Amino acid sequence: MEELGASIDAILKTINDSLRGLNRDIWSNPETAYQEFKAHDVICDYLEEQGCKVTRHAYGLATSFEAISGSGGRLINFNAEYDALPGIGHACGHNLITTSSVAAFLALSAILKKDNIPGRIQLLGTPAEEKGGGKIQLIDAGAYNGVDVSLMAHACPRKLFPGVVSDGCGGVSMNASKQIHCNFIGKSAHAGATPWEGLNALDALVMSYNNVSMLRQQIQPDERIHCAFLDTPKVANIIPSNTKAYWQVRGPTLKGLNQLIARVRNGIAAGALAAGCEVEIDEKELYADIKIIDILCERYQTHMVKHGRTIIKRHENVLSGSTDAGNVSYVLPTLHAMFAIPGPDGSHPHHPSFAAVAGTDQAHKEAIAVGKSLALVGWEMITDNQLFEQARKQWEVCIQE
Repeated sequence: MEELGASIDAILKTINDSLRGLNRDIWSNPETAYQEFKAHDVICDYLEEQGCKVTRHAYGLATSFEAISGSGGRLINFNAEYDALPGIGHACGHNLITTSSVAAFLALSAILKKDNIPGRIQLLGTPAEEKGGGKIQLIDAGAYNGVDVSLMAHACPRKLFPGVVSDGCGGVSMNASKQIHCNFIGKSAHAGATPWEGLNALDALVMSYNNVSMLRQQIQPDERIHCAFLDTPKVANIIPSNTKAYWQVRGPTLKGLNQLIARVRNGIAAGALAAGCEVEIDEKELYADIKIIDILCERYQTHMVKHGRTIIKRHENVLSGSTDAGNVSYVLPTLHAMFAIPGPDGSHPHHPSFAAVAGTDQAHKEAIAVGKSLALVGWEMITDNQLFEQARKQWEVCIQE
């Protein structure tokens, strides 16, 4: 393993400058969900320059891509995220996810080719993680069919939780989440002259909002409900016939989320009923919680420690955010590790200060260390039958829970 690690170090040393350029290009040109056209082209161009065969606009998604190398054996996936946040750029460090996954893909591909080892590696461009659930669409389109293990890592601050300081974590739970989009339909009337002829869609929205808000007194401490009003009246003297809003509901498990969603749905429907209105409910973007596979976390921890990082194997606390990588974890054994990048106190994902840190040389250095470790985990999943079977069995137990 030490020899293998040294070979991977040597491979990535020769392309580190070009990887830094790729990282910088993505970070400097932030693009939001399903609009990552420049990132798509820059990454695909880079992979082709490295001698990779790339499928652009893969699986029917304009900003997805796929590169596959090797032959025979098990198929290991690396996910590359590259979408940014509106207004604050790469404040979730997705440029670093791409950097680490591309590094892992190129290093492991070279090793398998050099030693003529059976095994295949897939680098999958996964757009719209922040909003839109790109991986969910890719699952539905068959992008993960035949994949044996999925690997990736996400940037985080050194203080992942209060009182917990480390260089990262092999596995951490994240919330399942879902959006409920609502269109309230009433009947317009003159509010001063003939209000009795109307059915007030604003009343339906407000009562629904209040009903759902009251749920917060009786939900679990780690469950969350948020709401945004999308379309409301612009004048006061007309009873509105239409209003729109959406709720985002989060919970630490998919099972618990579904139970909470049912209660939210009832509150919304009751508000519409009380106002005499109809409501059209469209449920979107179900992000599942992450099924944590201990052996994958342990192997990631082992390799990162060899690179001088202090890594927690897994943490039982639940991060407040959500990711569509959770959906992948319900389909096959998945590693969604975390790696720390240096930043000022209070810097955290979705904060402008994190965007600034994500573009630094030090953050790039951490992403390369992660890429090396992911490549080694991938190697083990391809070549070590015992470790792979352990990962598979642990995943089968997890999805039954």
